[in-house]
Amino acid sequence: MLVTDLFVEVPEGRLTPDDRLRSDLALDSLGFVELRVRCEDAFGITISDADFTPENFTSIRTIADLVRTLQGSSVVAGD
Repeated sequence: MLVTDLFVEVPEGRLTPDDRLRSDLALDSLGFVELRVRCEDAFGITISDADFTPENFTSIRTIADLVRTLQGSSVVAGD
């Protein structure tokens, strides 16, 4: 799981989709940048600066929603 790869001190089985990355998992600004890059690499997407927002990176669920949206846009755009 990408979040546990970032050395977050929470056992993987105890993570929930609605855990807040900053307040619950103590992810810092560099962690968010690393998570962005890992998502791009793992899912073959590009997360633009416009999409790299606190709203999209609040929780595991919001990141998953963003990834699904971007993957769908890539298919529509013919990437």
